[in-house]
Amino acid sequence: MSNEKALAALRSETTPCCPPLSERPLTAEEAERTAVMFKALGDPVRLRLFSSVASHEGGEACVCDISDVGVSQPTVSHHLKKLKEAGLLSSERRGTWVYYRVEPTVLAAMGALLTKAASA
Repeated sequence: MSNEKALAALRSETTPCCPPLSERPLTAEEAERTAVMFKALGDPVRLRLFSSVASHEGGEACVCDISDVGVSQPTVSHHLKKLKEAGLLSSERRGTWVYYRVEPTVLAAMGALLTKAASA
């Protein structure tokens, strides 16, 4: 499955893409969709940016408020673009600034994937 197809499938999901990892092995398609998310978060700078947005007051952050991660502004933009391509962030331009927010359905899907299945 290409990254574009995986991203489209991920974005179209409104419910978690996969059962908890402890429930059953992932199918190849589920693993592809899930890997896109985790690959995007596999970079320390991206993880810091994602965390900054997720923890920012009001659930969204201006790029001007989160760009102090130890890399240049063009590099910050590159990493934010990768997080958006993975479906983890969405953005909105307001004047000269861009505001980012975490996509709640994707965050819920990641949480459900990593949560142990409930006992019957």
